[in-house]
Amino acid sequence: MSLTLTVDGPRWRAHLEAIADAHPGLVPVAKGNGYGFTLGRLARKAQWLAERGHDVRTLAVGTYDELPEVVQRWHGDLLVLTPWRPWVTHPEPAVAKRLIHTVSRLADLRDLLHRDPSARIVLERMTSMRRHGMAARELWEAGDLLRKHPGARVEGLALHLPLGQGTHLGEVTRLVNDFVGAEIPTRGTPQVWVSHLTDAELATLRGRYGDFAVRPRIGTGLWLGDRGALRVTATVLDVHPVERGEAFGYRGRTAPKSGHVLVVSGGTAHGIGLEAPTGEQSIKARAATLARGGLDAVGFVRSPYSIDAKLRLFAEPPHMQASMLFLPHGARVPEVGEEVDVRVRYTATTFDRILVEG
Repeated sequence: MSLTLTVDGPRWRAHLEAIADAHPGLVPVAKGNGYGFTLGRLARKAQWLAERGHDVRTLAVGTYDELPEVVQRWHGDLLVLTPWRPWVTHPEPAVAKRLIHTVSRLADLRDLLHRDPSARIVLERMTSMRRHGMAARELWEAGDLLRKHPGARVEGLALHLPLGQGTHLGEVTRLVNDFVGAEIPTRGTPQVWVSHLTDAELATLRGRYGDFAVRPRIGTGLWLGDRGALRVTATVLDVHPVERGEAFGYRGRTAPKSGHVLVVSGGTAHGIGLEAPTGEQSIKARAATLARGGLDAVGFVRSPYSIDAKLRLFAEPPHMQASMLFLPHGARVPEVGEEVDVRVRYTATTFDRILVEG
């Protein structure tokens, strides 16, 4: 009676190990809704990778508020991706010594070192994404400041790059050179913490900067990289025959023609029907958006529910925990209790149950 994520355990775990093998120094990212798996489950799985002998020493979370979900399930270092700000509550000592702060402003660096002279930090450099990060001049000033705080532990440089848009190697090379030029004092081997580089780009980066350790931060490609290991299903909760013109639903809509109204599990509380912008700009994607808009204008919205490999229309907007679908006359009508497939955006979906088989 639930929206269920079923995981092919052996296949999923084999994929996780393959990614860890291919990316030494891997930093698994567990943030938001845990890519549909929950943060706690991802923390345990990162711990499993470490215990299997993979080079996984740090787990990244998105925000300081997410730390309580993982701190007991993962025993290594913890990197917070959202840059530190003065209003962040200082963690308990046991957590603080495992914690690596991302610092993206010179003023924050001064403030953090004043509160915790031995803080562990990575310095985030502004990239072409233009979200957070220091300019080159600020990095030089950070180097001057850090040389006056020998107790601080600088773990390296953090770069958050945009998705796609060709190779990032030229930009990364320039930014790493800025870090070298700023003479940032680091403890041990300096590290570059990067996201959204291809395997070939990571290999080139390691070749160019042999005195740096490259730490690839990977979320989607790690947890969701083998979609064949994952299946999302909903349960058919009720089936009602309707004739053309017959009213149904919260809004008293009428059936466009004879058929059946199906009530299936999954609604807005699960993220069903709550679509985030994709940012896709291809002609095909724009055409699909226009087509969906046209259907919406006449009261037909394609749902993510699939019956016999065909996506079906919402009969009306999803409810909080259930959705109503319209099946035209002639289509096979599922039985109450039958499972139907659902296409979801994992990062925006909350499942009632997660079943790991095997």
